Amino acid sequence: MQKITLIPGEGIGPEVIEAAVDCVEASGTKTSWETQEIRNGFLSPEVIASIKKNRVALKGPIATPIGKGFRSVNVQLREQLGLFAGVRPAKLFQGVKSPFKGADIVVIRENTEDLYAGIEFRKGSIEQKKLLGFLGKSLSISIASDSGISLKPISAKASRRITEFAFDYAKQNNRKKITVGHKANILKYSDGLFLETARKVAAKRKSTMFEDILLDHLCMQLVKKPQEFDVIVLPNLYGDIVSELCSGLVGGVGMVPGANIGRKYAVFETVHGTAPKYAGKNKANPCSAILSAALMLKHIGKTREGKKIEEAVAQVIKEGKHLTLDLKAKGRAAKTTEMTQTIIKKIEKMWDYG
Repeated sequence: MQKITLIPGEGIGPEVIEAAVDCVEASGTKTSWETQEIRNGFLSPEVIASIKKNRVALKGPIATPIGKGFRSVNVQLREQLGLFAGVRPAKLFQGVKSPFKGADIVVIRENTEDLYAGIEFRKGSIEQKKLLGFLGKSLSISIASDSGISLKPISAKASRRITEFAFDYAKQNNRKKITVGHKANILKYSDGLFLETARKVAAKRKSTMFEDILLDHLCMQLVKKPQEFDVIVLPNLYGDIVSELCSGLVGGVGMVPGANIGRKYAVFETVHGTAPKYAGKNKANPCSAILSAALMLKHIGKTREGKKIEEAVAQVIKEGKHLTLDLKAKGRAAKTTEMTQTIIKKIEKMWDYG
């Protein structure tokens, strides 16, 4: 029996995670859930110990203060567990209203470096003043004294690791092309290193098509011809932004699963926020959580079960009868539990036919 750490999260998290758990159990997967709570940004040693013991977790959204307060719990998890690869598939399901036809893209994001490494210097702090002094005296670089400063580290090691992960992912999932997004024309020593390293990896993996593209041009092409992209590999900040853009192509964050994967551990999670105004109202779209659970099942070797969950979601959306408010174009919107039960019935029916 597979033991899985379960983190319900905050806001609408418990509702959508419950839906995901019900779908996993309907798939016939024998699981044992170890529930852990994260509240107000406090990531306890017990949560980390549980994930390390079970090696896999399913997680709901956790709120992060904007501009102040505690650091993102998601970032803390990635750092403490070595979850270097962010994986976010964005596939347009038939029945979802979108002008972007044929989108089926996987964004793979380097999780550990770049501006999200959190190396910052607060305006007026002693550390900021020392840094400004060093830059001015040693390098003749002038920065306004009232500046907040963030550093953008990108290493060859992490760039190689994420690119190799992307090529392995493409091979395992029958993906044909990898695109690296960057701004190496401007950031020659950080993005330039990321691109140079990716090209070296690609030179040894010639069975998969490889290209690189400037980030701004990538964003334009994604909304013009999304069907021309397959797997996109990006540094941390760009990966966050582009994955959100791709979510918009396929109906929003409620339709996109997420995973953060390392050498030893993996956390599967909703990509949407806590949406506190909808908490407890039984209105939230459960698909991000359910599809994240399907990704999780594939990761632990339950590929057949994961595919059946994905197919059940696809069938319910295509039929268009039992959809939550964000998906329903007209007519009565379904409750979270109603849409979930409809998906579960599809899963169970598929098992009846093997």
